Amino acid sequence: MTILTGKHILLGVTGSIAVYKSCELASKLTQAGAQVDVILTPAAEKFITPLTFQSVTGRKAFSEADLWGGQAHVLHVGLGHSADLLVIAPCTANTLGKLAHGIADNLLTITALAARCPLLVAPAMDVGIYTHPATQDNVRILAERGVNFAGPAEGRMASGLEGKGRFLEPVELLGHIRLVLGRSGQLARKTIVVTAGGTQEALDPARVLTNRSSGKQGYALAQAALDAGASVVLISAPTALTPPVGTRLIAVTTAQQMLEAVLAESAGADALIMAAAVADFRPQRVAKTKLKKRDGIPQVELEAAPDVLAAVSGMGSRRPQVVIGFAAESRDLLENAEAKLKAKNLDMIAANDISTPDSGFGVDTNHVTLLFSDEKKQALPLMSKSEVAETIIARLTLLLENK
Repeated sequence: MTILTGKHILLGVTGSIAVYKSCELASKLTQAGAQVDVILTPAAEKFITPLTFQSVTGRKAFSEADLWGGQAHVLHVGLGHSADLLVIAPCTANTLGKLAHGIADNLLTITALAARCPLLVAPAMDVGIYTHPATQDNVRILAERGVNFAGPAEGRMASGLEGKGRFLEPVELLGHIRLVLGRSGQLARKTIVVTAGGTQEALDPARVLTNRSSGKQGYALAQAALDAGASVVLISAPTALTPPVGTRLIAVTTAQQMLEAVLAESAGADALIMAAAVADFRPQRVAKTKLKKRDGIPQVELEAAPDVLAAVSGMGSRRPQVVIGFAAESRDLLENAEAKLKAKNLDMIAANDISTPDSGFGVDTNHVTLLFSDEKKQALPLMSKSEVAETIIARLTLLLENK
């Protein structure tokens, strides 16, 4: 996660039973390359010790005693001014109230007042507490002040009650952190449309014709665009993946639905990245009832499915400034990609070799060659799909700058 590498994250932990999830969050942030300094409130220390966080971050975790100790000249100012982001997770109703009204009676809340970085809070409290008018007033005050909120979600609480107030899972919190950190990126104020997954064409009520696309590369592209500050529309065919936090998801199934969504969302967008594996063919007729073996082997006649990139090419002045395609090929990789690049009037195409087991559909790595409309090429080594995505977004940024 390049966006987290070298970032200084302050993680404030308050007195909630959900605090055990914060330890996992601190670990994930550290593994992603961030420097994580943890501040525990006195109530948090009733649930967990500073040593637990020190063990996963490799750095001292601060408690109330440090406010009055000799760790720094003015500890809260030093922490608040050096941080790239202050995250309070979990954040209790008590701490929400203190933040809203400028009460600084512990190391965490006084650091929040001193901080000059964005603030992200992840509420965690029982049913009725979050929805109480006093809490909602505090949420409103903080939101109007520019504080970012992650959650809460709905679900079962420690009390056994169900409702809104549940602490988000660490993976989702990580997405919110990336979203806040990326807002000032090079693609800020740009709208990027990304397609992902493999479309499905009905054969009968029970069966579809589809392909092996998992959607991993498209979803990685959406995340990389978010990390660069873009507003991202993700048009996704069916997949088991969870959309990155911050995307606007449009779910489609067929090539026709993909076509309609792409044309609607691309008009006025800055760029389109067509990473989806859209069907080339579909059945001419869809059986109204399930095909049965007892009726013999069916004869299925196919017809051409809509050509999404060809339709985008014909958008005229409504076409995005930059259009990037993918060519997943098992033979004649560069020849087929070059032909598609020219035929669809693309600015760039990623020629994706799916002939090897470590590249292409279903795996976490990819081997691609980038081809450009000016006939330049860039062969990438075998990379994770996240690294491929970051490389493509970096090239997209340059293409937009040169338009």
